[in-house]
Amino acid sequence: MSDKKKNSGALLGAAFLMATSAIGPGFLTQTSTFTSQFQASFGFVILISIILSAVAQLNIWRVLCVTGLRGQDVANRLLPGLGYFVAFMIVLGGLVFNIGNVGGGALGLNTLLNIPTEAGYVIAGAMAIAVFLLKNAKAAMDQLTKILGAIMIVVIFVVIVIVKPPVGDALKNAVAPSTGINPLIPAILTLMGGTVGGYITFSGAHRLIDAGITGEKNLKEVTRSSVMGIGIATLVRIFLFLAVLGVVVRGAALDSSNPAASAFRAGAGELGYRFAGLVLLCAAITSIIGAAYTSVSFLKTFNKSINDHENAVIIAFIVVSTLIMLVLGNPAVLLVLAGAFNGLILPVTLGICLIASQKKSIMGEGYKHPVVLLLLGAVVVVLAAYMGINTFVSQLSSLL
Repeated sequence: MSDKKKNSGALLGAAFLMATSAIGPGFLTQTSTFTSQFQASFGFVILISIILSAVAQLNIWRVLCVTGLRGQDVANRLLPGLGYFVAFMIVLGGLVFNIGNVGGGALGLNTLLNIPTEAGYVIAGAMAIAVFLLKNAKAAMDQLTKILGAIMIVVIFVVIVIVKPPVGDALKNAVAPSTGINPLIPAILTLMGGTVGGYITFSGAHRLIDAGITGEKNLKEVTRSSVMGIGIATLVRIFLFLAVLGVVVRGAALDSSNPAASAFRAGAGELGYRFAGLVLLCAAITSIIGAAYTSVSFLKTFNKSINDHENAVIIAFIVVSTLIMLVLGNPAVLLVLAGAFNGLILPVTLGICLIASQKKSIMGEGYKHPVVLLLLGAVVVVLAAYMGINTFVSQLSSLL
């Protein structure tokens, strides 16, 4: 295989890895719930959150791929020891979210094939593990995330055709929401965290570093891959929004335990319900793969043994996630806290990358970071920090 073709596969694979890491069971639940709550005005939430997410991702991928350093190594170069703190936050958040992803896979299998939940946990974990048992696991990961991502897009589009949502109303509300802007602000920041928060934005950048696509000479390709990743996640978000909108405008109430599946069932009957199971399963498997791969990538530069046995450590990570899900059944408190905790990670990691972008000792003598990206990135840090702290405090107080 030529280097150009190999790089092209890695660039597309990185985009899909980032996008499908974002499109997990929580993404589906979040989008369905907010659509039910805000209806057509949710289009504005999607538009603004995507702009903010793109700013965060373009800054982070640029810094990591120009330097060829992973997130934890950039942090350690900036302040010795900071990388260990960042890695701890990412891995803890990734582990707890992976427990939820395994649960989402079981829910998808149950919805699709009526497989009992406990068996579903094991099957979902085993499906993800199978990828990392292959000789060329990273290439297989690239291919699988592309295929499952494409399946999700096609299936949700079919449901859109069936439910015939009010697209014109959605477009109008995307620029002038009928609810006003203030009630939508928490949803905007929640969506931003769900798209590029925690480990998610690093998944694609770390994949490009593993593929050797680094340095200023590759900036154009890195930027294209970054935008493509956000674009894929956005496309799925918009499709899911339209599919659910077509149902809720008719007055259908969603089941809070599985809002996406109940929306698909209300709109497209039993076939729609099974479709939702397929989407949920694809979302869960790709998110298990993305969370495990990225979490371990934050550890492997600290320990040669982890680096030398990366696939085995990733498999162990998935096994632990699956076992915890089997033992606890439904770690609701853990997931709530992890969601809130993940909201605190983005302002920290983005802030580190913005400061690093101004350090010649990290970026190199000739590099100049775009001023517009720097300023917009600073705005995102402030917004994400404000929302992250508020959410964490409110969730913690509600659990105590």
